[in-house]
Formats: sequence, C-alpha cells, structure tokens
Amino acid sequence: MPVRVSKWGRQRRDGTLLLVPDSKVLDASTLSFGTRVRWFAICFVAGIVCSVLGTALLWLPKGIKLFAVFYTLGNIAALASTCFLMGPVKQLKAMFEPKRLIATIVMLLCLLLTLCAVFWWNKKGLAVLFCILQFLAMTWYSLSYIPFARDAVIKCFTTCLG
Repeated sequence: MPVRVSKWGRQRRDGTLLLVPDSKVLDASTLSFGTRVRWFAICFVAGIVCSVLGTALLWLPKGIKLFAVFYTLGNIAALASTCFLMGPVKQLKAMFEPKRLIATIVMLLCLLLTLCAVFWWNKKGLAVLFCILQFLAMTWYSLSYIPFARDAVIKCFTTCLG
C-alpha cells in the first residue's frame, strides 16, 4: 500500500496520519495576491497604530509598561506583515541570511529585553533604550531588503560625521 500525501500530512502504511504540513501550507503562495496584499496592509497598519498608541501612552502615569508592550507588539505586527508577502518559511530563511543575521538577532533580543526591563527589572530608562534599539535594528533590517540602501546610509553618516 503506497504512502498517501495530502497538504495536511502523510498517511503511513499502518493508517496513522503523520501531521507534517506540506510547504504549500506554510507558504503565502496558497493565498491569492490580493489577499496577501490585504493582510500585509492590515498587519502593517496595526503595527503602526500599536507603536503610535504606545508612544502616546508613554506620557500617562505608569504608562511605560503600556508603551513597551504596544511598541513591541507594533514591531512584531510590522515584521509579521511581511510573512503575508513572502510566506513564513521564506521570511524566516531571509531573516537569518548572513547579511541580516546580526540585525535580526539584535531586533529579537531587544524585543525580549524591552519586556524584561519593564516587567521584571522595573527599569524605565532601560526599557526606553531597548525600544530605541528595537527601532534602529528594525530599520537596519528593513534597509537590507533595498539594494544599496545600507551603503547609502553608511556613506551619508560618514560624510556627515567625517
């Protein structure tokens, strides 16, 4: 009896189903182009709204926790939005390519450290610093997708500072 393969898994010869998603399930190409663009826009806008809302909440008494949470959720939503364009597997592979590896690690580490600083360590200044580092790492990561953008930024800074 041959092994049957579906998009949800593989059925073994003994009849049990091994749940191993086919790459098409984890790829955005199973969605129509319009749906992918729509969900990209929804996630991206939600990310911007969360970040702006978090920044506005910063000025409330004890608003630092809300700021850290909303700002971090905003960055996660913005990052997740590109999964709809590329697909999650392709997105993860692209994130950990050598040219993006350091920016990805710094960005993910700062996302985590922001929440640690505000909830466990109760260090407001550190939380703000990690949010700034989140922004810088996310910017550097995003620039890696635009040809020669990082080179242009480096040249601009060296010209301004040198």
